[in-house]
Amino acid sequence: MPETTPATATESSRDSLYGAGWECAPGSYRQLMKQEPLRPGKQKSFGWVSVAPLWESRNDRLARMLGDPVGKMRREWLERRPEDPDRIVEVPARADGSISFLLTGDTGEGDGSQFAVVPPLQTQADETAFLFICSDVIYPAGGIDEYLYKFFKPYQGYDGPIYAIPGNHDWYDNCTGFMHWFCDATSAPKPGGFLRGLLWRKPPGGDDDLIRKCRGLRPRPSQQARQPGPYFAIDAGPVRLVGIDTGITNCLDEDQGRWLKRISQGPKPKILLTGKPLYVDGERHVTSIENGGTVNEIVTAPEHNYIAAIGGDIHNYQRYPVRLPDGRTMLYLVSGGGGAFMHETHTIPNMDKQHLDVSEADFRCYPIRGDSLSRYSQLYEKKLLGRLAGAKFISPHQASAYIRDKYGIPATRADAQNVQVTPATRKTAKRLERLPNRGRAGLHVPFSEWLDTDEPPFFKNFLRIDAHDDSVRIRCFGATGCESQEQRPPVEDDLRGQLDNGTWRWTLPAP
Repeated sequence: MPETTPATATESSRDSLYGAGWECAPGSYRQLMKQEPLRPGKQKSFGWVSVAPLWESRNDRLARMLGDPVGKMRREWLERRPEDPDRIVEVPARADGSISFLLTGDTGEGDGSQFAVVPPLQTQADETAFLFICSDVIYPAGGIDEYLYKFFKPYQGYDGPIYAIPGNHDWYDNCTGFMHWFCDATSAPKPGGFLRGLLWRKPPGGDDDLIRKCRGLRPRPSQQARQPGPYFAIDAGPVRLVGIDTGITNCLDEDQGRWLKRISQGPKPKILLTGKPLYVDGERHVTSIENGGTVNEIVTAPEHNYIAAIGGDIHNYQRYPVRLPDGRTMLYLVSGGGGAFMHETHTIPNMDKQHLDVSEADFRCYPIRGDSLSRYSQLYEKKLLGRLAGAKFISPHQASAYIRDKYGIPATRADAQNVQVTPATRKTAKRLERLPNRGRAGLHVPFSEWLDTDEPPFFKNFLRIDAHDDSVRIRCFGATGCESQEQRPPVEDDLRGQLDNGTWRWTLPAP
């Protein structure tokens, strides 16, 4: 592999192999995971490919086969909390009217890939008002006790409050764990229906001793937060954050749809936070509302003044600045790289051929496509012992050159732009394309989870958002798991929105 010695400590994956985290010493996340045993006996490493987590996640398949009961259960949860129909949390700005906060998504595996995000995230926590988790706080299937090692332990050092919206995995226990910890609510509703009642996974109860340990890890007054439900809004200084609950099958119940329309009124700039991204993997996705309408329509309506929509669920970073018919640019981001196994980006096609009003020059993803292909080849080689199905490691530069030739996309890193693809790389890449990935429907599960690893580079990410009356800055930080990048995490994207004659406009960094 080419030399990975750094020129500077702030290089990103777009600059160098060092910035991407190839061949580095693992960071302090290993020590964080080993501190203080939280259960009797040895804490087991998280693993997807076993009967237990797949069985615990069965409510996903049942919801799709027998009908999704989340809308009914969500209404029952909120009928017990009628005191705040608008569900708005007020977070005061600084004296100058500005505010900063952190955002990450799909965090809760409780293993190396989650803990590796913690040290770099802490370096960007100064003067942030809160941390927001966008989807799937807990894997594989919620649960009150699961928060000990997958929420309270990783984020015990963050001094501000933490808010969240649930993802599909948080609903696999009827949202019981999520509602207990974020909304101080108990008595979970039932899904209803004979077959669902017979087959549906029942929410596990909480252990009093573990609950006390959880509270002891984040005891300070500054860390406490109580949100009014699984969907709610935060008036964060100059911007309003609108968090929606997309449940298991990406549909809002009618009550939430009416709330979203009401809360979206007014000229205040808004950012949608959703468990299911509206643009992802080179496609536009629609989030429907029960009995008519879509979230997409509400977000793009000029009178609602949304400037961005950020979604979790997919475990990487993607950027789509979409030109709307009225001339505005809407910024759609995927930010689900907060801790779970990596979803690949090398299957995302050239944006110039996708008819999305997004150019390839304006699109960005992390990991870059070449690093994604190289990492998948490395993990398949390890898992398949380098022989089965022709799984062999493709170097990052060779992978970038292969992506260049396949999609017509120039290699991102300068030192890879003139690399010629070898016959061996081409042969191996074509074999890898026949192995399961997100582009191959159901075969992606459980194979992408099987490729989960606790060794860097992780290609995880989180966002820091700084908002002023007339500007917003969104930075995507990479979390590689490398010791040398923990204190100065690489900036993988840096977006600036500016209010110009009454219209918000986004400035993108050079490709």
